[in-house]
Amino acid sequence: MTWDWDKLKGQQKSSGGGAPVPPQMDEIVTQLKKLKLPGGPLLIIIVLALFFGSSVFYTIGVDEVGVVQRFGRYVRTSQPGLSFKLPSGIEKVTKVKVRRVYKEEFGFTSAGDEGRGNFGARGDQNNVSLMLTGDLNVGVVPWIVQYRIKDPYNFLFKVQDIRRLLVDLSEAAMRLVVGDRSINEVISKREEIADEARQVLQAELDNAESGINIVTIEMKRTNVPGPVQPSFNEVNQATQEKEKMVYQAKEDYNKAIPAARGEAQRTIKAAEGYSLDRIARAKGDASRFVSVYTEYIKAKDVTKRRLYLETMKDLLPKLGKKYIVDADQKNLLPLLNLGTQDGQKQ
Repeated sequence: MTWDWDKLKGQQKSSGGGAPVPPQMDEIVTQLKKLKLPGGPLLIIIVLALFFGSSVFYTIGVDEVGVVQRFGRYVRTSQPGLSFKLPSGIEKVTKVKVRRVYKEEFGFTSAGDEGRGNFGARGDQNNVSLMLTGDLNVGVVPWIVQYRIKDPYNFLFKVQDIRRLLVDLSEAAMRLVVGDRSINEVISKREEIADEARQVLQAELDNAESGINIVTIEMKRTNVPGPVQPSFNEVNQATQEKEKMVYQAKEDYNKAIPAARGEAQRTIKAAEGYSLDRIARAKGDASRFVSVYTEYIKAKDVTKRRLYLETMKDLLPKLGKKYIVDADQKNLLPLLNLGTQDGQKQ
């Protein structure tokens, strides 16, 4: 059984120079008619049955769906299992793996994925990962985007270059989030930044009707560029020393201030107690004076004499020796030196 394969290949090349085009039915029938074999019609029927059987039945895997196009226009989506379609040339099936997790790497290439990393416009591995932070520092921020296809129709027909869209939006989202953080936050809060970048990227992909669902964004070890690493380490060391001194000052403050406040409260309480005591004493003295004055008003002579006697009782013991002279005495010598005689007797 001889086929004019050279002629067939020439026809395929003349059809556009792209992917090989399968032979058409009229060509197959023409070639079969040229054959001088017994049972030619039966053989033609068998070939046609095999051709149509292979082109109208297809199988969809458990992790994928089939997008069916009729004359290039979308008509339906087939679920996993054996399915039926119209012959080739009328309907076409594109299988899309909706459960598979794809990934895109930015700023580096993991083992076994040579050539798949995204290195920016100039092809430099660090070009895409160099980012300006909110405090005007430059950081090296490599990351991985993992995603699934959630809408095969949008994934195939709404965007012309879906991978380029994903790469560009991923870089834009990460630069947007990193641009709002300081270099220290970019280094120490990678999970928080990755989660925020995932939300921003998912919103942009949904707005573009890309049919992609972001599973996670994983940030690798972030750092500063190599040439500025020593200076950055010195800055970090100075910052740590500053924080250490601040903590020590706060510790001393927390010790001294409560003690001073306690002493102040104690002094205030003592002053308040002394004030209450003085006020109480003054009120007591005033009440006693008022009560005495009230009794004095009732009997002035008696009270006056009693006050005189009480006063003399307190005063006379403090005067020492006393000489009492009768005011009516007429024979007392005016020059009697009582103090001198008393001194001689002593």
